[in-house]
Amino acid sequence: MIPLFTPEAVYDAVTPERAVEAVRGAFVAYSNGEWTMPPKVYVPAYPAGDFRAMPALGGGHALLKWVTSFPGNPALGLPTVSGVVLLSDASNGTLRAVLDAGAVTALRTGAAAVLAAETLGRSAAETAAVVGAGVNGRAAAPTFLARGRDVVLFDVDRTRAENVAAELGAGVAETVDDALGADLVVTVTPGHQLLLPAGTLRPGQHVSLMGADGPGKAEIAVEELLRTRIFCDDWEQASHNGELVHAVEAGRLRRQDVTDLGSVLAGHAQGRQSDDEITAFDSTGLAIQDLAIALAALERADDVNLTVLEL
Repeated sequence: MIPLFTPEAVYDAVTPERAVEAVRGAFVAYSNGEWTMPPKVYVPAYPAGDFRAMPALGGGHALLKWVTSFPGNPALGLPTVSGVVLLSDASNGTLRAVLDAGAVTALRTGAAAVLAAETLGRSAAETAAVVGAGVNGRAAAPTFLARGRDVVLFDVDRTRAENVAAELGAGVAETVDDALGADLVVTVTPGHQLLLPAGTLRPGQHVSLMGADGPGKAEIAVEELLRTRIFCDDWEQASHNGELVHAVEAGRLRRQDVTDLGSVLAGHAQGRQSDDEITAFDSTGLAIQDLAIALAALERADDVNLTVLEL
């Protein structure tokens, strides 16, 4: 009898506030070598999209996420992200739970974006903005709100931005430039067009770059990225399939130029060094984050409405 967490059950089980703390714990455990994560495997189905297999081990459990990213799907009435998360007991291999991958991914993406902004943004930061009102932008905005910070949304589809903002209790940015001028910026777009050309960011800003999580994607120009103090979720992933890959391939960015966010959270490395510094966080999405959300959901299995699978 295996519990099945539908999207609604995942969201009922894990609040945005709980997601932030769970993801923080995963970053620290991974940085300390307590959790492990083999490399993410991409199965390209371009130009339509791609499939990804993501394993992780930690907290007495093993996880495998099989998930898709098909940016054109909303036009077909289908979700951009779909798939399943399998959570197993690491002591005996038994399957403990099956979870909707889209909801798990959205929660951990929003949590990682805001966690990075809180950790790397300057202490006097006041304004926050999310660019992109799709499923992951819809997760990032309420995470800011849950942490007690007002946020505005921008999307190329203004009606979508207005509808999501009204649903969440967020504001709406009049223009993309207004959004990109916030103290704390989260970009959650398909990554097919540059949002941040050279000279866009001003001293003291922070940007969490969440959209360029696969080959060929970019939200920031290399020249602009190199103006910032750079952090990432995981160097191995980010340098091969994330925002950093373009600068790495150009020979302009090396491992020693980039700090892992987990190292900052675990106290092994320094974060922001001055109020004038511009900080950038490149997120490719980690299986350890999915594991953290899955474990948090499993904690609440008795408190939410679940479907049961008989295997």
